[in-house]
Amino acid sequence: MYARTATVHGDPEAIDDGVAFLRDRVMPAVEGLPGYVGLSMLADRDTGRCIATTSWKDEAAMAGTGEQLRPLRTRFAEMLGGEVELRTWEIAVLHRVHEAPDGACTRVTWTRTDPSRVEQALDAYRVSLLPRLEELGGFCSASLLVDRRVGRAAGSVTYADRMTLERSRTDATAVREEFAATMDSQILEVAEFDLVLAHLRVPETG
Repeated sequence: MYARTATVHGDPEAIDDGVAFLRDRVMPAVEGLPGYVGLSMLADRDTGRCIATTSWKDEAAMAGTGEQLRPLRTRFAEMLGGEVELRTWEIAVLHRVHEAPDGACTRVTWTRTDPSRVEQALDAYRVSLLPRLEELGGFCSASLLVDRRVGRAAGSVTYADRMTLERSRTDATAVREEFAATMDSQILEVAEFDLVLAHLRVPETG
């Protein structure tokens, strides 16, 4: 499975308009497209940074919709007041304990590792890191998106609410840094978001 992320650094005051646009305009447009398996949106209401993600059954389905959805991405960015940064990923891991409730929050960690060690890092994530993340209070789900060509990854962990997200920070930092050191990976950025839309039918992978 694959995913396309559209990141916009926009106006915090425009986030609700962006959510409504994705829900009312984009979702109906993508629902019937071949290979479509879901849409989500993360938003930082303090900075205005938003990440909209569409998920696809395979790389061909994702590639085949790129131009078709361009006008909607452009309008989405215009509503938020920023430019779109597009990235495409393989959905390497998706693990759910339960569906995210209203008010759920997500922490995203972007990393880089040697492309030759991506498969090793994925195995280690599934075997050693994921079970430790699952032990954290309020854990709902975790996913790992990868770009094998350059060794980039985006790992997301969703918690039931803002309180459990905040309570997890110390333990999550320790687990994350230990894992990165073991795998000789570089942590590029860590950010926290509200999960404002979660309409995913992506099946469990690990």
